[in-house]
Amino acid sequence: MNELRLPAAGEFALLKKNYLFTEVRRKTAAFLEENGGEVINLGVGDVAYPLPPAVTEALASASLEMGDNVRFKGYPPEGGYPFLRRAIVSYYEGLGVKIKEEEVFVGDGAKTDVSSFAEVFGRTEALVTDPVYPVYADSSVLLGNAVKFLRGNKSNGFLPPPPRGDDKPRIIYLCSPNNPSGGAYDRAGLKEWVDYALSTGSVIFFDAAYSAFAGEGIPRSVFETDGAKECCVEFCSFSKFAGFTNLRCSWVTVPEELKCRKTQVIALWRRRQSTKFNGVSYPVQRAAEAALSPEGRRECEKTVSIYKSNAERISAFLGSRGVWHCGGKNSPYIWLECPERLSSEEFFDGLLNNCRIVGTPGNGFGSAGEGFFRLSCFAREEVVAEALERLGDCPYFR
Repeated sequence: MNELRLPAAGEFALLKKNYLFTEVRRKTAAFLEENGGEVINLGVGDVAYPLPPAVTEALASASLEMGDNVRFKGYPPEGGYPFLRRAIVSYYEGLGVKIKEEEVFVGDGAKTDVSSFAEVFGRTEALVTDPVYPVYADSSVLLGNAVKFLRGNKSNGFLPPPPRGDDKPRIIYLCSPNNPSGGAYDRAGLKEWVDYALSTGSVIFFDAAYSAFAGEGIPRSVFETDGAKECCVEFCSFSKFAGFTNLRCSWVTVPEELKCRKTQVIALWRRRQSTKFNGVSYPVQRAAEAALSPEGRRECEKTVSIYKSNAERISAFLGSRGVWHCGGKNSPYIWLECPERLSSEEFFDGLLNNCRIVGTPGNGFGSAGEGFFRLSCFAREEVVAEALERLGDCPYFR
């Protein structure tokens, strides 16, 4: 057999064998194969309710247009159709933020966008809070970038402040409200990060995928912060607030003021997208536009309120059992300390075997997550009710 004589896996060889949620699914499947029955899955943060009516109506109507000889459309614009970009600009206006249509780029998911954007900066170092969504560190490694971790802990609510005495310019990944800890930076905390980025010549990649869950006093956009347009890129997603985990749609906001060595970053990203991306389909963009309409927003907020209620119920249960946890207020995630000093993996196995409940081991989000565990509140109300009954009978919480 002929053997390829290409280079080895390179940076891919530096990653863990499996992506975190792939590993969770693998372990769950192995448990079910051996034990049968069903489990309650509060692990992967997938949505549990269908798309709202305003969205499905727009999606169906736009799909019919694509079968019409006159209204059919070919390749979409790489940056997004003007109608959706205008809707996103209006969304920002509701937050008191002025953004130009040209500064908005429609994508097929925040995961894709945030993992790709560093390409425009070349080899550099990334600063990643720990624990956090694993895509930030993994994608940095794949680009050959060094990664510096900034540890979160119970004392800082898993929302670490900028490092002191460190003026090295970096790509800084921030997720607020945060996945996995559920914490969220208030205006003062976010201003501290923006000031740090401005003083060090760094750029913040601000992941606002969970902004719809932010409560009073929590910015929904980094651009609500003075100076952010000179040092920040923002990533937003329709997945969580509008249920687009299957449809796939997102946007990136790149201010014209953001410059790297006198070059506009927006020009670099536009060039990257025109080379590597063919845009998001017309029906999906019409559906996204509908999600941002007044009617669509109301319908989406009803579902978001259910997920937030789920979080409040789980948080109240843990509080009644004296379990340290955070999140659940501005986020669909609960971040809890593993009982009985169990490791993250031990608690994963114990919860699965004793309660048939799947969660996510905290060490999968970084070394600072060891000894902690994430529960997702993206579930139907009746599923959460059943989960709480099982947890009430669990030996870990008696």
